[in-house]
Amino acid sequence: MKKIMIVDDKPDSIFSIKYGLEDFSEEYNVIGAGSGRECFDLLKNDQMPDLIILDIMMPEMNGWDVFTKLKENPEWRKIPVVFLTAKTDPYSKGFGKMASADYIEKPCDIKNLEKRIDKVLKKQ
Repeated sequence: MKKIMIVDDKPDSIFSIKYGLEDFSEEYNVIGAGSGRECFDLLKNDQMPDLIILDIMMPEMNGWDVFTKLKENPEWRKIPVVFLTAKTDPYSKGFGKMASADYIEKPCDIKNLEKRIDKVLKKQ
C-alpha cells in the first residue's frame, strides 16, 4: 500500500481527495496536513509518504516554501511532489512542471488525479 500525503489549507480539498483516492483504489493510504508546518511535523514523526500532493497557495508557508524545505532535507528530498493548485500563471506552471513530478490544476477529476499519481509512482 502506498502512503500519500496531501498538504492543503482547505479541509474540503483534503477530504475529497482522500476519500476519492481511497474509494477508487485500495492501493492508497492517504493522510492530510492542513499546513506546511503540519506536513513537517508528520514527516518528523515518521509519517514518510511515497508521494506528496502539495497546494501552492497557503497562508504562513506557501507550497513553494514547503517544496524548497523538502528538497533541502536528505531524508525527504527523494519524495516525489505533485503540485495540485489553482495557480495557473505561466511562471508557476513552468517552474512547477520543471521542478516537481507533476503539476495539476484545480479543479481536477479524481480519476485523472489517480492516473497521474500512478504514473509518478511507477517511475520510482
